[in-house]
Amino acid sequence: MFSWLFSRDRKFVSAIKNLTGFYPGNISVYKLAFHHRSAATQTITGTRLSNERLEYLGDAVLGAVVAELLFKKFPLREEGFLTEMRAKIVSREHLKQLALKLGINNLMIKNAGHDSYRSMYGDALEALIGAIYIDKGYKKTQRFILQRLISHHVDIEEMEVTENNFKSKILNWAQRNKRALVFESTEDEKNNKLFKVRLLVDNEEVAVGLDYVKKKAEQIAAEKACLLLEVNGN
Repeated sequence: MFSWLFSRDRKFVSAIKNLTGFYPGNISVYKLAFHHRSAATQTITGTRLSNERLEYLGDAVLGAVVAELLFKKFPLREEGFLTEMRAKIVSREHLKQLALKLGINNLMIKNAGHDSYRSMYGDALEALIGAIYIDKGYKKTQRFILQRLISHHVDIEEMEVTENNFKSKILNWAQRNKRALVFESTEDEKNNKLFKVRLLVDNEEVAVGLDYVKKKAEQIAAEKACLLLEVNGN
């Protein structure tokens, strides 16, 4: 790794080290990760080189890592919730913001203005993940995503509550429609650390939520009720 310190690529290698936490092995794949299609180069065989293939790979790896994280973090949540949360984390706009926080925009090779391609920087972040996977393998890539991206820059709890406040939705619905709505909370009989929240509408049970945190159990019950009662508005 120290040979890079004396090469013409030492600034780029240093940037990758600061960005990822480790020295790159195959430096060419990292360079390609930041090569936007607007500045694609053509080989003698006619192939245009850009970061699009790495972006495709990185998208799949990122999706798998985030899916596993959410699966373990929310053991009682249904598939629909997990899918929606993953979609928020890996959305184009969210990845763009993460990329800008990491300074990926300073490494881009492009022939396009800042706003010419809305997903340019998010795509480059996915391409970087693809490059790490090619260079270092899955475990190192997983560590980069969890420790460098999620841990420092993504507040999953806040994202869950603020962007999907089903409790507020169902309360507003009840008020608009003059319905009596009550959340009843008890400790689960089989597990006294688990909260069981019953959501009653006009004294009839509509949904039940289970979680180790009372507020989350309420959100689960509210989400189920929103789906059942077709509550879509705020």
